[in-house]
Amino acid sequence: MIYIMVFIIFLGTEVISNVPTVLHTPLMSGANAISGVVIIGAVILIRQASSEDYVVLTLGFFGIMLAMINVAGGFAVTNRMLEMFSKKRK
Repeated sequence: MIYIMVFIIFLGTEVISNVPTVLHTPLMSGANAISGVVIIGAVILIRQASSEDYVVLTLGFFGIMLAMINVAGGFAVTNRMLEMFSKKRK
């Protein structure tokens, strides 16, 4: 599992670093959907964990928190992007 985690971190870093800056904002919108899946998975993880399994509960909590930060940031960036294309009122 550690090898898979290291591979995923390396792969994610390579993919993100090679994305042109023009595509970051549209990709942020797509990341919101992925983060939504992470939130649902973390909630399911917490629901199925026993109340004495602190490692699973902590990982689920951090999964929810980090995914929520990503979702909120993604919506903020998407909102700013859409405001750039809207007509300004005089």
